[in-house]
Amino acid sequence: MQKVLIICAGGMSSSLMAKKTTAFLKDKGHDILVDATSATEGSNMIESSDFNLFLISPQTKMHYKKFKEAGDRVGKHVANIPPQAYVPIPMGVEKLGNVILEELPKE
Repeated sequence: MQKVLIICAGGMSSSLMAKKTTAFLKDKGHDILVDATSATEGSNMIESSDFNLFLISPQTKMHYKKFKEAGDRVGKHVANIPPQAYVPIPMGVEKLGNVILEELPKE
């Protein structure tokens, strides 16, 4: 199973997106768990967790450089989520699922 972590301002909207996107990916036959955390925990999670991909929410994109540098230090992939892929409706969830499939490092 591959694991993706969304880093968000407070973790509330990202938790909803994580749950819906995990279900969407499972329905499409992918064994991918999406979870969420707050920006205050972001760097620690990048440096110490076993997630395969870290996605930065649109509202925390100002911290992207810091998170990208943390990812580079430990060899973890960090990417921004486009705003149109961060809407908790079917179209947004599908777009986020596609971003995940494109950005996940190939095993």
